Amino acid sequence: MMLKHRVIPTLLIQNGDLIKTCKFKNPEYIGDPVNAIKIFNEKEVDELIVLDISKSKDGIEPDYSLIEEFAGECFMPLTYGGGIKNLEQASRIFRLGVEKICVNSLCFETIETIKSMVNRFGSQSIVASLDVKKSVMGGYKLQNSSTSTLLNAGYFETHLQQLLEAGVGEIMLGAIDKDGTLTGPDLKLIRRVSNQIKVPLISIGGISSLQEIKDSVDAGASA
Repeated sequence: MMLKHRVIPTLLIQNGDLIKTCKFKNPEYIGDPVNAIKIFNEKEVDELIVLDISKSKDGIEPDYSLIEEFAGECFMPLTYGGGIKNLEQASRIFRLGVEKICVNSLCFETIETIKSMVNRFGSQSIVASLDVKKSVMGGYKLQNSSTSTLLNAGYFETHLQQLLEAGVGEIMLGAIDKDGTLTGPDLKLIRRVSNQIKVPLISIGGISSLQEIKDSVDAGASA
């Protein structure tokens, strides 16, 4: 049975505010995240992803009261990412009503913790985020969200395979060069990654129209 393709808004949170970025830079305040969740409830989107970008960069514990508020308002399945470092934090977030957690910087620090999360909560509950930037030679480099460090282009595929072997249930692929630009998705990147994985692929960055959503799906994205 073929899984339904999904439309998933992604909300960026910084210090409790809803923000937007362009190419992962220049965060701009755009409102209250709870109001945004209410809007997407009315639009009946398939799922919602909330990423607290201030937590990983500053090494701060997730804001559980804020996550609980999000989960209480959200009528669709909710994925949360930001500052998750261990099983205890993940377990607490799931108890608040979140369906999935998204991990990024943790994937660079200890793949064993990812495996432990998969074993305890199940593959379907763990989304691994890959933020990717084009290199000057035309390849792609991974960026660690907590340090903004760009890693050697050759490490991209190795890191992806490590995550798949750890058992993550979905890959969220962020095209840094497309973030906030509304210039269309990086279809080459989507094809490259989708051809290497059997788990669902969430592609974010650059989308500005229904046609571009269709193009992303045709290139191999699941959402």
